[in-house]
Amino acid sequence: MKNYLLIVLGLLQCVIAVQAIEQVPAKPVNPEQVQKILPFAVKGTLQTFTKTVHGGVQHVVIKSADNASQIKLIQAHLQKRAEQYQAGDYSVTEHLHGAEMPGLAQLKRATANDIKVEYQALDNGGQIHFSSEYPLFVQALHEWFDAQAADHGNPEIPGHNSHHSSSAE
Repeated sequence: MKNYLLIVLGLLQCVIAVQAIEQVPAKPVNPEQVQKILPFAVKGTLQTFTKTVHGGVQHVVIKSADNASQIKLIQAHLQKRAEQYQAGDYSVTEHLHGAEMPGLAQLKRATANDIKVEYQALDNGGQIHFSSEYPLFVQALHEWFDAQAADHGNPEIPGHNSHHSSSAE
Protein backbone atom coordinates (compact mmCIF):
# COMPACT_ATOMS: atom_id res chain seq x y z
CA MET A 1 0.00 0.00 0.00
CA LYS A 2 2.88 2.35 0.82
CA ASN A 3 4.40 1.83 -2.66
CA TYR A 4 1.03 2.51 -4.29
CA LEU A 5 0.79 5.84 -2.47
CA LEU A 6 4.32 6.79 -3.56
CA ILE A 7 3.48 5.96 -7.18
CA VAL A 8 0.30 8.06 -7.08
CA LEU A 9 2.17 10.97 -5.50
CA GLY A 10 4.92 10.66 -8.13
CA LEU A 11 2.37 10.72 -10.96
CA LEU A 12 0.61 13.69 -9.41
CA GLN A 13 3.91 15.53 -9.18
CA CYS A 14 4.58 14.79 -12.88
CA VAL A 15 1.16 16.13 -13.89
CA ILE A 16 1.74 19.32 -11.91
CA ALA A 17 5.19 19.77 -13.48
CA VAL A 18 3.83 19.28 -17.01
CA GLN A 19 1.08 21.83 -16.41
CA ALA A 20 3.62 24.31 -15.05
CA ILE A 21 5.83 24.12 -18.13
CA GLU A 22 3.03 24.33 -20.69
CA GLN A 23 3.39 27.48 -22.71
CA VAL A 24 1.20 30.36 -21.61
CA PRO A 25 -0.95 31.49 -24.57
CA ALA A 26 -0.52 35.01 -25.90
CA LYS A 27 -3.00 37.42 -24.41
CA PRO A 28 -6.05 38.10 -26.60
CA VAL A 29 -5.89 41.24 -28.70
CA ASN A 30 -8.35 43.94 -27.67
CA PRO A 31 -9.67 45.67 -30.86
CA GLU A 32 -10.06 48.98 -29.01
CA GLN A 33 -6.44 48.80 -27.84
CA VAL A 34 -5.30 48.06 -31.41
CA GLN A 35 -7.20 51.08 -32.75
CA LYS A 36 -5.55 53.34 -30.14
CA ILE A 37 -2.11 52.32 -31.46
CA LEU A 38 -2.87 52.46 -35.18
CA PRO A 39 -3.31 55.83 -36.91
CA PHE A 40 -5.64 54.46 -39.60
CA ALA A 41 -9.19 53.08 -39.47
CA VAL A 42 -8.66 49.35 -38.82
CA LYS A 43 -12.17 48.38 -39.92
CA GLY A 44 -11.48 49.85 -43.35
CA THR A 45 -8.42 47.65 -43.97
CA LEU A 46 -7.40 44.10 -44.70
CA GLN A 47 -4.27 42.79 -42.99
CA THR A 48 -2.57 39.53 -43.92
CA PHE A 49 0.45 37.59 -42.76
CA THR A 50 1.84 35.40 -45.55
CA LYS A 51 4.70 33.05 -44.69
CA THR A 52 7.47 32.61 -47.27
CA VAL A 53 10.42 30.25 -47.48
CA HIS A 54 12.73 32.81 -45.83
CA GLY A 55 10.24 34.60 -43.56
CA GLY A 56 7.05 36.34 -44.51
CA VAL A 57 5.19 39.39 -45.76
CA GLN A 58 2.71 41.49 -43.82
CA HIS A 59 0.23 43.40 -45.97
CA VAL A 60 -2.08 46.17 -44.84
CA VAL A 61 -4.35 47.42 -47.61
CA ILE A 62 -7.39 49.62 -47.71
CA LYS A 63 -10.76 48.11 -48.57
CA SER A 64 -11.82 51.25 -50.47
CA ALA A 65 -9.05 52.27 -52.89
CA ASP A 66 -10.36 55.84 -53.16
CA ASN A 67 -9.40 56.77 -49.59
CA ALA A 68 -6.01 58.40 -50.20
CA SER A 69 -5.70 59.83 -46.67
CA GLN A 70 -6.07 56.38 -45.09
CA ILE A 71 -3.56 54.91 -47.56
CA LYS A 72 -1.00 57.54 -46.51
CA LEU A 73 -1.63 56.76 -42.83
CA ILE A 74 -1.13 53.02 -43.47
CA GLN A 75 2.08 53.67 -45.40
CA ALA A 76 3.53 55.97 -42.73
CA HIS A 77 2.65 53.49 -40.00
CA LEU A 78 4.16 50.48 -41.79
CA GLN A 79 7.32 52.39 -42.68
CA LYS A 80 7.79 53.38 -39.03
CA ARG A 81 7.05 49.84 -37.85
CA ALA A 82 9.54 48.37 -40.36
CA GLU A 83 12.24 50.72 -39.04
CA GLN A 84 11.47 49.61 -35.48
CA TYR A 85 11.54 45.91 -36.40
CA GLN A 86 14.85 46.32 -38.26
CA ALA A 87 16.27 47.88 -35.10
CA GLY A 88 15.02 44.90 -33.07
CA ASP A 89 12.20 46.85 -31.42
CA TYR A 90 9.12 44.63 -31.09
CA SER A 91 7.68 46.56 -28.13
CA VAL A 92 4.36 47.42 -29.79
CA THR A 93 3.79 43.77 -30.70
CA GLU A 94 4.71 42.72 -27.17
CA HIS A 95 2.36 45.34 -25.72
CA LEU A 96 -0.55 44.08 -27.83
CA HIS A 97 0.06 40.33 -27.74
CA GLY A 98 2.11 39.77 -24.59
CA ALA A 99 5.69 38.67 -24.01
CA GLU A 100 4.72 35.01 -24.45
CA MET A 101 3.65 35.48 -28.09
CA PRO A 102 5.10 32.60 -30.14
CA GLY A 103 8.35 33.55 -31.91
CA LEU A 104 8.63 36.95 -30.23
CA ALA A 105 11.38 36.13 -27.72
CA GLN A 106 13.60 34.73 -30.49
CA LEU A 107 12.95 37.73 -32.77
CA LYS A 108 13.97 40.08 -29.97
CA ARG A 109 17.31 38.22 -29.67
CA ALA A 110 18.14 38.76 -33.35
CA THR A 111 20.74 41.32 -34.35
CA ALA A 112 20.17 43.80 -37.18
CA ASN A 113 21.95 41.48 -39.65
CA ASP A 114 19.99 38.35 -38.67
CA ILE A 115 16.62 39.46 -40.06
CA LYS A 116 16.14 41.75 -43.05
CA VAL A 117 13.06 43.97 -42.84
CA GLU A 118 11.94 45.95 -45.89
CA TYR A 119 8.97 48.27 -46.23
CA GLN A 120 7.29 48.76 -49.59
CA ALA A 121 4.46 51.15 -50.42
CA LEU A 122 1.59 49.69 -52.44
CA ASP A 123 -1.05 51.59 -54.40
CA ASN A 124 -3.66 50.56 -51.83
CA GLY A 125 -1.53 50.40 -48.66
CA GLY A 126 1.82 48.84 -47.86
CA GLN A 127 3.76 45.76 -46.92
CA ILE A 128 6.67 44.71 -44.75
CA HIS A 129 8.86 41.87 -46.00
CA PHE A 130 10.76 39.89 -43.34
CA SER A 131 13.54 37.48 -44.36
CA SER A 132 16.44 35.63 -42.82
CA GLU A 133 19.14 33.24 -43.95
CA TYR A 134 19.07 31.55 -40.54
CA PRO A 135 16.56 28.72 -40.00
CA LEU A 136 16.22 29.66 -36.32
CA PHE A 137 14.90 33.10 -37.23
CA VAL A 138 12.80 31.85 -40.15
CA GLN A 139 11.08 29.49 -37.70
CA ALA A 140 10.57 32.37 -35.24
CA LEU A 141 9.09 34.52 -38.02
CA HIS A 142 6.74 31.69 -39.03
CA GLU A 143 5.58 31.20 -35.43
CA TRP A 144 5.12 34.96 -35.06
CA PHE A 145 3.17 35.16 -38.33
CA ASP A 146 0.92 32.27 -37.28
CA ALA A 147 0.18 34.01 -33.97
CA GLN A 148 -0.48 37.34 -35.72
CA ALA A 149 -2.83 35.64 -38.20
CA ALA A 150 -4.66 33.86 -35.37
CA ASP A 151 -5.10 37.09 -33.39
CA HIS A 152 -5.93 39.48 -36.23
CA GLY A 153 -7.40 37.15 -38.83
CA ASN A 154 -5.83 36.52 -42.20
CA PRO A 155 -8.25 37.33 -45.01
CA GLU A 156 -7.44 36.65 -48.64
CA ILE A 157 -6.30 39.76 -50.50
CA PRO A 158 -6.84 39.25 -54.22
CA GLY A 159 -3.53 39.29 -56.11
CA HIS A 160 -1.25 39.45 -53.07
CA ASN A 161 -0.68 35.86 -51.96
CA SER A 162 0.30 34.29 -55.27
CA HIS A 163 3.47 36.36 -55.71
CA HIS A 164 4.95 35.14 -52.39
CA SER A 165 4.90 31.43 -53.06
CA SER A 166 8.15 31.06 -55.02
CA SER A 167 11.05 29.26 -53.39
CA ALA A 168 13.38 32.12 -54.36
CA GLU A 169 11.69 34.43 -51.84
